Amino acid sequence: MDKKVILISIDGMRPDGFLKCGHPFIRELMKTSTYTLTGRTCVPSVTLPCHMSMFHGVAPERHGILTNDYVPPVQPVRGLFEKIRAAHGVSAFFYGWEPLRDIGAPDTLKYAAYINAYKEESADTLLTDYAIHLLENRDIDFCFLYQVDTDERGGHECGWMSEGYLKRVYIAVDNARRVIEKFGDRYSVVITADHGGHDRTHGTELPEDMTIPMFFRGPAFEQGKERDDLSILDIAPTVADLFGLDPEPEWSGKSLVRH
Repeated sequence: MDKKVILISIDGMRPDGFLKCGHPFIRELMKTSTYTLTGRTCVPSVTLPCHMSMFHGVAPERHGILTNDYVPPVQPVRGLFEKIRAAHGVSAFFYGWEPLRDIGAPDTLKYAAYINAYKEESADTLLTDYAIHLLENRDIDFCFLYQVDTDERGGHECGWMSEGYLKRVYIAVDNARRVIEKFGDRYSVVITADHGGHDRTHGTELPEDMTIPMFFRGPAFEQGKERDDLSILDIAPTVADLFGLDPEPEWSGKSLVRH
């Protein structure tokens, strides 16, 4: 495929957490991206439903995943991994939370790596190391890099907006920086959260849970453009459009690609 895309999901990253983590790359990312600090996720604001919506372009009531337990849909909606595979693209997936494996149908990935975040101090950094290694040595069209420590070791263990949480956000942002500095000239990069959080939990319709930051970086996007009309449902049509693929008829989001 002519175009290549990296999608980075930072679990539980609130916009104010992103801004307050103190990483110097924040200013650079906002300067070089079309972005929002007021993006909206879906209901329920829970990891698996949100990622299913991210990849399948429909709300949870349509894809049927309402908790972190996967249930095969009665009427499947084709998602990003499936569409890229049908177009003969090569996809890779790096993740630290095992239930997330179900966001893609079987036989849609050429490469996948899982590290148990409960048994590693920084699964996100290890997965980023491996993703960088593979991107350097293999021809990968679509790479999905998932960062879980912000949610598990940051939000749930320490509390959202705590010092421990902000430390994990800083690490995730630094991992995104490493990827962009190595591959940002060859890949369009989308960075998003799946949901936010409050206290030590999430899943409600509170603004702290529902509001997410989103960044779209590459030649197809206007630099330094802040928007206030974006949602998690816009990711699937945007990534598909970058590859020149038509959206699925049921997808309800919009593409941000400039034509």
